[in-house]
Amino acid sequence: MNPSPDPALPPGQLPSPRCDWTSDEQGWVLKLSGDWRGVGQGALAAPPQAIDAGRVVVDARQLLAWDAALPALLWQTLAPLRRRRVALDIDTLPGALHAVIELALRAEPPRDAMTAAAPVPVARGLGWAARLGGRLRHNATEALVTANFVGEVMLALGRLIRGRSDMRWSDVVVQIDRCGPQSLPIVALTCALIGLMLAYMGGAQLDRIGAEAYIANVVTVGMVRELAGLMIGIILSGRLGAAFAAQLGSMHADEEVDALRVMGVDPIDYLVLPRLIALMMVAPMLWAYAALVGVLAGLPAASAVYGVPPADYLNKCLAVLSFKHVWIGLFKCGMYVVLLSIAGCREGLNAGRSTEAVGDAVTTAVVKSLVWIVTAATASTMVFQSLKL
Repeated sequence: MNPSPDPALPPGQLPSPRCDWTSDEQGWVLKLSGDWRGVGQGALAAPPQAIDAGRVVVDARQLLAWDAALPALLWQTLAPLRRRRVALDIDTLPGALHAVIELALRAEPPRDAMTAAAPVPVARGLGWAARLGGRLRHNATEALVTANFVGEVMLALGRLIRGRSDMRWSDVVVQIDRCGPQSLPIVALTCALIGLMLAYMGGAQLDRIGAEAYIANVVTVGMVRELAGLMIGIILSGRLGAAFAAQLGSMHADEEVDALRVMGVDPIDYLVLPRLIALMMVAPMLWAYAALVGVLAGLPAASAVYGVPPADYLNKCLAVLSFKHVWIGLFKCGMYVVLLSIAGCREGLNAGRSTEAVGDAVTTAVVKSLVWIVTAATASTMVFQSLKL
């Protein structure tokens, strides 16, 4: 509880603001007392120069009143200490003030401010080594951020399973509409062209040995097992991965994500899970639709160009289709949509707070999702082939 006003003061008047820096065996203590309403710049004493490590405790038990100026003053004082790896204890701050300061201290510096830092001079002839080291360090940092984001998503899924998540199922329904029905036209057009091209290319090679009847086998296995899921991943990377990064990046730039944290709402639960779950729910239907369109699109080429009867083509498609090809295609499609949703949401939530930074996040999200998808496709194909599947 706040202490009672000084009886020596006139009724209704609170003691003047006061701050004191003291040291003890465990570190330094910043003691705040009195009425801090209406204070100006410089009212809070700068920390002593001797503080370069250790621990700083903010003692606000005698803080009687404050307004919006105090959080700014505390941030200006405590932020340099945090950057110097000084441990800060702000548990005695009032609830609202504590939440604001904790959020500000946890916030990362903007990317444009980080990249605008002056380069460190290096010895002549070692510039390439310094650039290589900087690139490796940057890549390692990005990998750690991605691993941390994936871990947070896994924890959020655990909270959802236990019924303790902040996710709203109404948001999932909205995302299902955006990810599923609205994606059907572009998926149908692209997969139809891929199936037609596969029939032409496969037929050109099979025609040399008189095996035109096997065009259906090539198109069916290729679309069901590999190309339907891969094309869905590539298409949705440009359509949804970029949209996720733009939406969450704009919210981060407008401090909406910070507002969610202040209100006690986990952004991973509220923003990421609906998009991830919606994509995982519509992925099997999109895959089945894409595979069917691609297989049927190969029929005109097989019949008109290579003389395969339509009935024989369809019978061959059904004969070669097996459960093994179906579950491998479903598994790959699900893996691709998870990767693109993680890439888009990760870049959006870690974007800078400027318009240019949001644009960079969108570009990075699309590039990362495409690289991850192609890498996953190659690795999974090698694994399944080595297992004779």
